[in-house]
Amino acid sequence: MKPIVALHDVVTPWADGLEPSDAELDAIEAEMDVVLAEVELLDALIALLDRPASEFDARRIRRAHHRVLTARRDAANRAAGSQVSGDAA
Repeated sequence: MKPIVALHDVVTPWADGLEPSDAELDAIEAEMDVVLAEVELLDALIALLDRPASEFDARRIRRAHHRVLTARRDAANRAAGSQVSGDAA
């Protein structure tokens, strides 16, 4: 019977592709504003699961939703700006 070890070649061969590449890390960094805004919106929504919404809660959700939309717009504009080629100088 062969023992199973976490980094044993038979079970999980070690490859250079296990670590994220620089391009993948850059993509994660570019999306971080969107992720943080979505987490903030989820926090606001989760807070309302066990109680009725007050005017303050509604305002918090509206602001969080606005931040999500703004972050998504900015990310889309950055992506579109980096993909444009052949612009006139």
